[in-house]
Amino acid sequence: MVDKSAVGLESPPVTMPVERGKIREFARATKSENQAYLDEREPVSPPTFLTTLNFWMSGDDSPVSKVGLDLKRLLHGGQEYVFHGPPPRAGTELTATTRVDDIYEKEGKRGGTMTFVVAVTEFRDPSGTLIAEARSTAIETGRAPEGER
Repeated sequence: MVDKSAVGLESPPVTMPVERGKIREFARATKSENQAYLDEREPVSPPTFLTTLNFWMSGDDSPVSKVGLDLKRLLHGGQEYVFHGPPPRAGTELTATTRVDDIYEKEGKRGGTMTFVVAVTEFRDPSGTLIAEARSTAIETGRAPEGER
């Protein structure tokens, strides 16, 4: 059962260094041929690079883990990024905090109530300036998949 009182829960700050080699690995893994990610000394990070924050956080740090979602019924409902300037470059150190921004329900077309959990992660530079925000939506389906009940 999802705990709707989790709205507002926030993770402790996590430091994420933006590293040249990791930008290059990410660009290659996503099949990018953009030389801005591959060959520059201080390359700009691809917009979706910020998702690698998950490698810097422990599962216990995420406030979403405290919501009580049933992982057997979980879907990724969407991901979006908002940049308040250019994406960060290699050599930048970001501090990220994630909060549960909203929890709401909708009736599913195949029966059952779907629960939506929206998490927002803010990425700030060392001066505290907001560099980017990531908004992620997780969906718990109304029923477990057939054969998984």
